[in-house]
Amino acid sequence: MNRLLIVILFSTTSFGLLAQTAKYSNDFLNIGVGAKWLAMGNTGVATSSDVEAAYWNPAGLTGMRSVYELGAMHASYFAGMASYNHMGFAHKPDTLSALAFTAIRFGVDDIPNTTDLIDSDGNFSYDRLKLFSVADYAFLLSYARRLPIEGLTVGGNAKIIYRNVGKFAIAWGFGIDVAAQYQRNGWQFGANFRDVSTTINIWSFNSDELEITIGDSTFNRAPDNNFEITLPQLTLGVARTFGITDNINLTAEFNGVFFFDGQRNSPLSTSFASIEPRVGIEVGYIDMIFVRAGVNNLQRVTEFDDKTALIVQPNLGLGIRFKGISLDYALTNVGSIGFSRYSNIFSLKWEFSRIGRQ
Repeated sequence: MNRLLIVILFSTTSFGLLAQTAKYSNDFLNIGVGAKWLAMGNTGVATSSDVEAAYWNPAGLTGMRSVYELGAMHASYFAGMASYNHMGFAHKPDTLSALAFTAIRFGVDDIPNTTDLIDSDGNFSYDRLKLFSVADYAFLLSYARRLPIEGLTVGGNAKIIYRNVGKFAIAWGFGIDVAAQYQRNGWQFGANFRDVSTTINIWSFNSDELEITIGDSTFNRAPDNNFEITLPQLTLGVARTFGITDNINLTAEFNGVFFFDGQRNSPLSTSFASIEPRVGIEVGYIDMIFVRAGVNNLQRVTEFDDKTALIVQPNLGLGIRFKGISLDYALTNVGSIGFSRYSNIFSLKWEFSRIGRQ
């Protein structure tokens, strides 16, 4: 039953909001990648400069310290029923450019399919019970380049979306992100305009498997329209690093996320855009040990007494980097905003062939 509830969450954007500018279309792409950035409140548009920058701000890829980087992350949500995985590879062929490939999967597996549970004679036959998966995939091809203007880099993503609901339906989508980072006088600025082209998912339904006929009645009919549209989303950020001592640095970043898909419960919400603020900090010791914290998912909620309250999602994390290998940890409640059900997330990065040693 719990897995079926997760399927309903997927189906809300898959079937119920087709051919509309669905507010949470392709929302799995809003989770984020890398325990470092999740611990810092999903910031990173201004300071990301590794393989995970392909997601947060592809322009940051030019800041890589190595020629090659590999990154991976695994997380479980909803008491382990849903899994979220990320893998990325980045290459910096010279000091001016970089490119990366990223794969993301969010899915629920081993869901019982009860549509064939009853045979043609009306008898329950558990031998007919089969399992299926509901999964969303995203594949990002990223490119970044430094411009002749000092401190300015630009980048972008071409992304392919693939969504699968067992043997019932599949969807393909395509979108483009454009981004930039700028550094001046110790300040770092970033902008990432996701789905700037709007992203359109085109669904294909298997009516033979999806529809159920009992007598003269047909249930669970396939939708008539098969288009799902994701509107653009803009993230702006500013950050600065402060030297506390010779061995300790503190980096603070502030991001503002602008949603253009209708009013949300964000602290700032108008008919034009809803704005969610995010804050993250990182304290690093000799560029090896890191402590991180951040807040995001600020939302206005109406309580039982009709009063409006502001809730936030706090996050904490640790990291260690040694000889090109980084292990990051985040404690965050991505899957349960406003409640105390937290997720433990780990990610791993490997930098090799350091620049200057080619």
